[in-house]
Amino acid sequence: MSAWMTPALFALCLWWFATGAILYLDGLPPRTFRHSMLGATVLLVAALFSLDHSAAQQSTAMAYCSFTSALIVWGWLEMSFLMGFITGSRKHGCAEGCSGPAHFWHATEAILHHELSILVCAIVIVSITWGDPNQTGTWTFMLLWGMRLSAKLNLHLGVRNFSEEFLPPHLTYLKSFFRRRRMNLLFPLSVTAGSIVTTVLVQHATASGNSEAETVACTLLATMSALAVIEHWFMVLPLPFNALWKWGLKSRDRRVAGPESAHACTTAVHARHLVPAEIIKAQDA
Repeated sequence: MSAWMTPALFALCLWWFATGAILYLDGLPPRTFRHSMLGATVLLVAALFSLDHSAAQQSTAMAYCSFTSALIVWGWLEMSFLMGFITGSRKHGCAEGCSGPAHFWHATEAILHHELSILVCAIVIVSITWGDPNQTGTWTFMLLWGMRLSAKLNLHLGVRNFSEEFLPPHLTYLKSFFRRRRMNLLFPLSVTAGSIVTTVLVQHATASGNSEAETVACTLLATMSALAVIEHWFMVLPLPFNALWKWGLKSRDRRVAGPESAHACTTAVHARHLVPAEIIKAQDA
């Protein structure tokens, strides 16, 4: 059991922590974004070198290394989008009543550059790992890409929960491309496909005759696939799943409270200058 329990817990904890960390950094004042992206870009370069190195070796340690490196690349893509560095050519929402193919195209324009950046990263990862025995990182990235694309399409077609509190103020226009519905026709197909992939990966992870490296790699992938399916269910079930990352949203609460507190202090100072000194002294007494 420990052969697959450890990698499953590793993937779960890394997914939870990485999501919260990105949300926390994205909730900080915009002046910090450049510093955050600079640090993330350093990690991106290191992750690509790590993928190149780990792909050539099929061992337990290299499976973890390759998996983590792929998540770092994905994290860079998420940060660049949420912080507004790489989004799309359309920077505003749709007009009221916009629907059909035009609405879908407008939504595509809003995230086109982001999607192209994912494609470029995918090409780079496939290129540097091509023909190598350890493909854990490559499959991790492809799995994340496929399930995230499915999630975006479901948001556009209509789901119950948008998780709009995750959107920073400069991206709130994206909500105009979402539709609130209990269900859409794509959703059952998405969770079915994801569940099938998860089942196949679990079967590979628990198959007899596997090497330890193969068991770890398949378990990491199976866990991420299962989490992706769960994230899809987050979009339709009426439960407060976002509480999982409440700690990551605290920076956004401070960001909102900050200007209000500053405004209150400024108002008090101005008021103190306007009120006669005798009245202030009387009130203080």
